[in-house]
Amino acid sequence: MGEHAQALDASGLSAAAVTFWTAWQGQVLLGFGALKRLDETHGEVKSMRAAPAARGTGVGRAILQHIIAEALKREYARLSLETGTADLHAPAIALYRSAGFVSCEPFAGYQASPHNQFMRLDLAD
Repeated sequence: MGEHAQALDASGLSAAAVTFWTAWQGQVLLGFGALKRLDETHGEVKSMRAAPAARGTGVGRAILQHIIAEALKREYARLSLETGTADLHAPAIALYRSAGFVSCEPFAGYQASPHNQFMRLDLAD
């Protein structure tokens, strides 16, 4: 399954088109997320993660809300994301759906496979 991974490495997360945020409690990293600019009106949620000990605490929701707020500030019309289909992705998928994301077609050169799925949030309204 490694050939289906779409995660950004450190150099990808430091690219000019990517803004990366972290959430901390003291010196403990609770989670992180990133927003990639695809064009003037379209952003991509990248690398959303909550530390295992922080799962279920609202950290993921707070990071996602921050990313959405930043996308609105940038006047993006749409946010998209790519995520997995395995059971371990179910909590993230539920989070995205609760924030209004819906299933969509692949975007930005991604290829569909049985191991990934695509979601979007329309922000233009």
